[in-house]
Amino acid sequence: MSFADNLAAIQRRISQACTSAGRDERSVMLLAVTKAHSPEAVREAVDIGQLFFGENKVQEAKAKIPLCPARARWHFIGHLQSNKVRDAVEIFEMIQSVDSLGLAREISKRSEQAARTMPVLVEVNIAGEGSKFGYKPEQLAAEMKQLASLPRIAIEGLMAVPPFAIEPEKSRAYFRRLRELKSRCEQICGAPLPHLSMGMSGDFEIAIEEGATIVRIGTALFGPRKAVSQVME
Repeated sequence: MSFADNLAAIQRRISQACTSAGRDERSVMLLAVTKAHSPEAVREAVDIGQLFFGENKVQEAKAKIPLCPARARWHFIGHLQSNKVRDAVEIFEMIQSVDSLGLAREISKRSEQAARTMPVLVEVNIAGEGSKFGYKPEQLAAEMKQLASLPRIAIEGLMAVPPFAIEPEKSRAYFRRLRELKSRCEQICGAPLPHLSMGMSGDFEIAIEEGATIVRIGTALFGPRKAVSQVME
């Protein structure tokens, strides 16, 4: 199937999930994940109306984004190292993976130097997996006020990747836990957090039913990833 066919199928499924949950489909952003996909694939997507994209690696994004249509809008969704923050602030319009107070402070500092305020999501390790980055829920609750007080970041919500499960329904409890944590964080900082970035190709419908406002979809749109070395050839 072509990208256009895949996109239409995903959009139908998003619409159906929103209808099932009693939500407006316009409340859900489809973020097309382009890790290891070429600028040509992005160009094809933009040509048929997909404008929001997610990248996992700063270096790959630095090489790829200048070759993509200027209309494309980019979010960073991978683990961000402190020494890559300056580039990330220049390249992306949102960073979805703030996983520590130290990283948030560095983003705020670099955003000050760039004369901008960076929208961010806080990444939560919702299942406490040792192999994943992200705040532990209790740690986030303890540091939420400090995060919200940083002058050059705007916290807009939470992001999480639940444990892999073949059955999508097994992700529901984690999505629900993230939604409940968002409500708790809103009470702590006294401000709304409009976004929940959760749900990928295998479980995004469950995520929408539990309140996702951003779903991150790669394989179901672009097909299997190529080797990174092939992307820029």
